[in-house]
Amino acid sequence: MNIKDTSELEISSLLEDVYRKYGYDFRQYSEAHIMRRIKNRMTLSGIEDISQMQSKVLNDESFASQLLQDLSITVTEMFRDPEFYKSLRENVIPILKTYPFIKIWHAGCSTGAEAYSMAIIMQEEGLYDRTTIYATDFNQHVLSHAKEGIFSNKLMKEYTANYQLSGGNESFSGYYTSDSDNVIMNQSLKKNIVWANHNLVTDSVFAEVHLILCRNVLIYFDINLQNKVQKLFYDSLINGGILCLGSKEGLRFTDLDKEYSELDKKQKIFKKKY
Repeated sequence: MNIKDTSELEISSLLEDVYRKYGYDFRQYSEAHIMRRIKNRMTLSGIEDISQMQSKVLNDESFASQLLQDLSITVTEMFRDPEFYKSLRENVIPILKTYPFIKIWHAGCSTGAEAYSMAIIMQEEGLYDRTTIYATDFNQHVLSHAKEGIFSNKLMKEYTANYQLSGGNESFSGYYTSDSDNVIMNQSLKKNIVWANHNLVTDSVFAEVHLILCRNVLIYFDINLQNKVQKLFYDSLINGGILCLGSKEGLRFTDLDKEYSELDKKQKIFKKKY
């Protein structure tokens, strides 16, 4: 069978097997995302059809792990979309400063680049000592990487530029130590980050928090799953809490559109109504 001939029914059957065998639920991810990742894995592995892939998934845990990594969403960078972080400093930080303690949930944190970005901002604003950042992902591999706080030295030029464009005016190199290949984030940034396994698709409310960041994750979900996760976020936020979504995401056409006010329409920053 040609890879191009792969049918929706076959994909559904494969995702059902993944869920039943390993407990990871991709059944309501967007069809385009799933099809692209599966076809890529088939090409890389020399697999001719879905039935062959299903057999490998069920009988070869190493291959199944590869496929789970493929289906995971791991695109991230420090201070990604600097204008968003600039708006965060201007519109959200003043609200957070009114609380005696602050709980932030970074949902779908991947390798942790954006969680460390948030830690830097909170430190610069004098809020970090009274802040807990819950950084969660269902992918244990990327969580382990995130906890280590190790990034390629090659990324630092881009990350430094992002930081400066976001309104940062300290020496960015002061937040890490480096060698010829890698950098490691300072322990002072790690101390109040709690790394935890949490699956947005299958798990319930994580914690009662003041701020949720989940940027460019929902675009990979179908509309029903988006609504489900939006309800999860709504129930996890305190009244007056802040929700930050990605540039291609929003609340329009969701079940909770009327339950938030806009703090920054362009940067997709919303405040839960009282």
